Amino acid sequence: MEEVPEVRFAEAAGSTLAYEVFGDGPATICVVPPMAQNVELAWESPVIRRMLERYAAFSRQVIFDKRGTGLSDRSLEIPGLDERVDELRSVMDAAGVDRAFVHGVSEGGPMAVMFAATYPGRVQGLILEGTAASLLTDEQRAVRSTPQGMAAARRRWEEFVDAWGTPGSRTVALFGPSLLTDEDFVRWWPHYERHSASRDALTELFRMNGDMDARGVLDRVGCPVLIVHRTGDLITPVDRARETYRQFRQAGADVELVELPGEDHWSFAGDMDAVCDAVERFTTGRCGRAGPSGGTGRPATGPTQAPAPSVARPTVQVRAMGRFEVVVDGTPTRPGDWGSRQARTLLKRLVVARGWPVPREELTDLLWPDELSDRLAARLSVQLSAVRRVLGGAVVADRSTVRLDLAAVDVDVERWFRLEDDLALVRDYAELLPEDRYDDWTAPLRDRMRDRFVVAAHRVARAVLADPAGGAAGGEDAVVLLRRVLELDPYDEEAHRSLVELLHRDGRHGEAVAARERYEEAMDELGIDDR
Repeated sequence: MEEVPEVRFAEAAGSTLAYEVFGDGPATICVVPPMAQNVELAWESPVIRRMLERYAAFSRQVIFDKRGTGLSDRSLEIPGLDERVDELRSVMDAAGVDRAFVHGVSEGGPMAVMFAATYPGRVQGLILEGTAASLLTDEQRAVRSTPQGMAAARRRWEEFVDAWGTPGSRTVALFGPSLLTDEDFVRWWPHYERHSASRDALTELFRMNGDMDARGVLDRVGCPVLIVHRTGDLITPVDRARETYRQFRQAGADVELVELPGEDHWSFAGDMDAVCDAVERFTTGRCGRAGPSGGTGRPATGPTQAPAPSVARPTVQVRAMGRFEVVVDGTPTRPGDWGSRQARTLLKRLVVARGWPVPREELTDLLWPDELSDRLAARLSVQLSAVRRVLGGAVVADRSTVRLDLAAVDVDVERWFRLEDDLALVRDYAELLPEDRYDDWTAPLRDRMRDRFVVAAHRVARAVLADPAGGAAGGEDAVVLLRRVLELDPYDEEAHRSLVELLHRDGRHGEAVAARERYEEAMDELGIDDR
């Protein structure tokens, strides 16, 4: 490959993502990027170029710069784990890729796991290289949650960031020590750093790395998994990969762990071919370069490489009026599809918000009331993954809020609010989420819908009373409608009066007398003399 691939741009949540597509091998591999890179500038380095060309020899590669880094949009804040999941989806859509192997590298590992759990139909196999489902242990998180621990972490970040993009950069020594003898690469690297991420972005990336935790979704990953890790990795210790391997095994996954010698964290440093060999065997069932596998697990046949079928976007209907139900491609979902009650509650809250963003803090308070934990953000990511998995997406998240994408789902509440005909409006009305009627978060929308129904019902009743022939709705229908209004509000004076008048007009004098008595009783309770 002599030319640098064309840089293309995908749209994702109002921002642009730079990506490249190159290679013509039988497997399509979408690479989830490490901490910071630049997909165009990387080709300048003979070291990195050799790795890219090796992958291009056996696969079609799709690589991208995540938002806030490289050539992607730097005007917005660095995305969190939830946003990154849909960044990859946007890149795959733009590149015309329905289904592929997903290759999570370094920091991209937790996001690759989350994507495989969220969009299983789009992932043929999962590759985790130099990474893990969680980059920190629980013990490390506990230390970092203390003021002293966070201060120590910040000092380490500042030391690294202060040298970023300068001749004193510490990155090569930490991430690719075997390249320290390559003077050309060492001189070039600070130039690459400056075009990969700003210092501010780098600081934010360090802070967020410790928060990323996809361990809660490992049991939802149904595709084959390959974990490749160097035993002396100075950045992500091999124990993190081994823990992820054990957890996948416990979840019943088809997982293989390939351990390779070396201290380098970067794929392109050290024995790069050994890493590429493992990936090639996993994705194509063959290896274009002779050599030992260096690992244990699945034989060298690899997963079956049948042509991947096109993944159609599901048709999703959400019912919140009368009862809560989600129907995907004509089939109602079952409780087991959600994984937990919290996922259903989360979707209900987003439906009630009607496309407006809901603060993450409000969602965690709703799902885990009175619970204090620094793990709530990670647990919310797990529940968002479950909702996206059921809906086939349709959730838009940023660092502080979450909202439902109303263009991607058919919600009965939205259809009802679009109705302008009074008869259709009263006919289709039903109570909002009746099983949640005593929850405060449902009250504003429930009251608004009830008031809209009542106003329309009064207009229908007036039309019937004004028309000797019965109006657009028959007298009997209007009687039923007014009784529905009085069930909602027993003190609605206009509904009482209209009901009595309609019953008299229709010759139902006994019912009219009884209705008049109920009217007077209601007014007495309010202290109103209407006799």
